[in-house]
Amino acid sequence: MPTTMDWNLFDDPAPLVNMASRSLMRLGDRRVRPLGLGISQMPVLYLLREGGAMSQKELARHAKVEQPSMAQTLARMERDGLIKRSPDPEDGRRSLISLTKKALSRLALVREALQADNGKELEGFSDVEISTLVDLLRRLNGNLDRLLLEESR
Repeated sequence: MPTTMDWNLFDDPAPLVNMASRSLMRLGDRRVRPLGLGISQMPVLYLLREGGAMSQKELARHAKVEQPSMAQTLARMERDGLIKRSPDPEDGRRSLISLTKKALSRLALVREALQADNGKELEGFSDVEISTLVDLLRRLNGNLDRLLLEESR
């Protein structure tokens, strides 16, 4: 029977994916900070980049974050003039969030910043390996989405 001494954290995919995610977030944050943004704001910018509007609940669900985290992100973005809230015409109890002109004008700069040194994190990977990695991560995320949905029922 294996003992706890036989367990190697780096043989398990979950901690490795988590460490990669944290490193990618740190790198991304360093790249967008000079633009007055944080990496946690990227899902909001991405989801609303076409000029649409969503509720806080919808943004949190799509960004896969908890409502309090999204509320904090949106409060900072509103303080910085990056989002605006307007009443939802279908439900007066909630508001719809959209990007301001200031935020929309920064999208190209954000994209450039996030693509700086693009590909260095995959240096030494072949095109086939990159394609395989993307496929595996999509499948992993699909499985995780299913597990979370099952647990929430």
